[in-house]
Amino acid sequence: MLIVGELINASRKAIGEAIKAQDADAIKKIALDQWEAGADYIDVNAGIFVGKEADYLTWLVKLVQEATDNAPCCIDSPDPKAIEQALSVHKGTAMINSISLEKERYEAMIPLLAGTDLKVVALCMSDEGMPETADQRLAIADKLINGLVQNNIPLDNIYVDPLVQPVSTKDTYGLEFLDAVQGIMTKFKGVHTICGLSNISYGLPLRKKINQNFAVLAISRGLDGLIINPLDKEMMANIIIAETLMGRDNYCSNYLTAYREGKLE
Repeated sequence: MLIVGELINASRKAIGEAIKAQDADAIKKIALDQWEAGADYIDVNAGIFVGKEADYLTWLVKLVQEATDNAPCCIDSPDPKAIEQALSVHKGTAMINSISLEKERYEAMIPLLAGTDLKVVALCMSDEGMPETADQRLAIADKLINGLVQNNIPLDNIYVDPLVQPVSTKDTYGLEFLDAVQGIMTKFKGVHTICGLSNISYGLPLRKKINQNFAVLAISRGLDGLIINPLDKEMMANIIIAETLMGRDNYCSNYLTAYREGKLE
């Protein structure tokens, strides 16, 4: 399971204030905490700062990699120019979040991604809006995957995000997402699936419990990437256990290591 730590996002009040104040120590601490908790990539997002996003993203990448001995970043922006500037200081292979089938976004992002070794989140959204059914998600995923491959992006570098929508607004949204994950992983061998799953619980009480259970359900359908808070110890424990039960943990080695390190309590 690939874990992207989601906490360095300017839409979170404390992070937005830290970025605005150029509080390097605060950013470095949250980066290191996520890395030590098991994140494989650290997401960086400065999207609320119109006109300054590129400079702030570049600053965030530098801080994250200084704090973590060059942990790879997931550069989170729809602006290819901001991404390109942040990539100019990034060490190692970054992940880009994200490209979609929306015409303007797709055409802007493809030149940045084509022929590179960058990992990319491929968001199942088109100019027709957010998909509601599994079939709609699969149709968008098909076009995105083919377009990326035709631009010399390896299947293994593609992480399709089928888009989680709140089950509080339509009771089939959870199941449609799960069916889409299974369909993508079955039909497009070699690609990955990823999501930020907190939307599933929007508007409901005990959101953490819903998110934790939904993560397990998604893993059972083949999901192999999550954009989450890795400091949520119960979530991380559930992921380890789910992967073991789904046969993704040879001889239960990850489970046993996590148990010895006290990560399952």
